[in-house]
Amino acid sequence: MFILDKKLQQDSFFIGDLELSKVLLMNDANYPWLILVPRQNNLKDIVDLSFDNQIILLKEINFVAEILKKEFECDKLNIANLGNVVSQLHIHVIARRKNDATFPKPVWGNAPAVEYCGNNLTKILEKIQKYFKNVDRKSD
Repeated sequence: MFILDKKLQQDSFFIGDLELSKVLLMNDANYPWLILVPRQNNLKDIVDLSFDNQIILLKEINFVAEILKKEFECDKLNIANLGNVVSQLHIHVIARRKNDATFPKPVWGNAPAVEYCGNNLTKILEKIQKYFKNVDRKSD
């Protein structure tokens, strides 16, 4: 059974599942920020996935990146796999705007997180989750 890292659980909201990955919304309203977590245990790096699953992951990154571009009119996408704090394999896909809280600096360590609340959280979840309604998924 797949186990999601506790820090990822605490810092995000569930969006939906794709074929390989669980998709999360980072709880930081400074940026539209999605996280993909392949639903396999004991992965730290992309190369820990089979090559076929690496291709699926790339397709999923493209899928969520297109959602962010379409819904949030960003100037730049930041796509990163760091894992220095949370070692479980996860990919950040962040929509950046020239007028966001830290542009052009990185999102980490340059502005305090602004938590989603109430209607703002509901709106962004609905805006993103509508793309997950007709997605083919394999079961865990």
